Amino acid sequence: MRASKFVKPRLMLGYSLELFFRGRILHRNSLTIHEFMRKKISVNEVCIGMYIDEICGSWMDHPFWKKSFLLESDKDLATLQNSAINEVWIDTSLGCDIEAGSGAVLEEDVAQDVENELAQISAPTAAKIPLHEELDRARALLAEGKTAITSMFHEVRMGNAIKVSEAEPLVDEISLSIARNPEAFLNLARLKNVDDYTYLHSIAVCGLMIALGKTLGMSGRDLKDAGIAGLMHDVGKALIPNEVLNKPGKLTDEEFEVMKGHPRKGWEVLNVAEGANAIALDVCLHHHERVDGKGYPDRISGDKLTLFARMGAVCDVYDALTSNRCYKAGWEPAETIRKMAEWREGHFDEKVFQAFVKTVGIYPSGSLVRLKSGRLAIVLEQSGKSLLTPVVKVFFSTKSNAPVMPEMLDLSRSQETVVSAEDPAQWGFDLKKIAGI
Repeated sequence: MRASKFVKPRLMLGYSLELFFRGRILHRNSLTIHEFMRKKISVNEVCIGMYIDEICGSWMDHPFWKKSFLLESDKDLATLQNSAINEVWIDTSLGCDIEAGSGAVLEEDVAQDVENELAQISAPTAAKIPLHEELDRARALLAEGKTAITSMFHEVRMGNAIKVSEAEPLVDEISLSIARNPEAFLNLARLKNVDDYTYLHSIAVCGLMIALGKTLGMSGRDLKDAGIAGLMHDVGKALIPNEVLNKPGKLTDEEFEVMKGHPRKGWEVLNVAEGANAIALDVCLHHHERVDGKGYPDRISGDKLTLFARMGAVCDVYDALTSNRCYKAGWEPAETIRKMAEWREGHFDEKVFQAFVKTVGIYPSGSLVRLKSGRLAIVLEQSGKSLLTPVVKVFFSTKSNAPVMPEMLDLSRSQETVVSAEDPAQWGFDLKKIAGI
């Protein structure tokens, strides 16, 4: 009997095509043979059927979040050759050699396995609709979610057991909204005020976990579990004294130790809750852990951290940094991604973080950007073709220092390019009003 072709996302970090190919043990365990099988070539020499073992250059210069993969589509080949990358390493033990080019043929059943998995990963659960059509539904969903989370926190403070299963319909609705148009829900969830932060943060992380899970190839129960874990990850904050939780100034060392107790308190709440599974408990307890072991509360690291805990760490930090808090204004989305990229070594899992950037974009929705023409625009949606070419709304000219007729522009179909992210506070713009959300 053949081994199962697919490994569930909860058992591995993302999906990896390299597991489908014979000879991987030799590739991993023999440095001499491995180096002999690896070749650095120009991207112009890359052909379909080659195994890209390493892309030379910054991961932000290309739209692939995977470090290594089998190149088997003309679209991916064109994307690679049109990127800022000049060279790649190929592994001839896992794919075509440079001499073999596109004429090499993969073993039929292996090729079919790859095709089936990619189809499963890329298959949409719902047709994406225009941003403006989803905004009203997303806004109503956030209001409903805030009411539900506020009620849940109240029950926890009263010492009552909560029913996690009652949150599943809300998670299902959030998942459907993300499928219809992720930017609508995630944009609105990010624009929370100080008073709403504690409650809407849980909803925002739920949405981010679902969106990230989709990028990682999750579906069905895994995707729902990711969303529920995001919704429940901060339930322990219900038991943190308000004077610490909402203190406008810097916490003292003693207060910070109290705050650091919320993952453990949340785990204790969920441990006796009806319908809470191991994934929700794990993310609640470990979303502040780091891959280098310097997080809290258990200082665990590396492979001891589950995929869901690693996802929770990235989603939690991103939403926290982009939100207005009682002690600071939120950072702009593009600046947040840049900062997180600087911290990612040791703090975040590399593959999960790269998948997250693919999910929200290098210039996430809501970012203010300057275009090559000197015009300013707000990012509305990701184009799906490149991390560098989102859909934007142009509204201002820096050359004339005056507003211009608003124009929707898909940068993946335009000669315009983004040259920098801008700080809207320095320009005095209300981006929420400009974006119409």
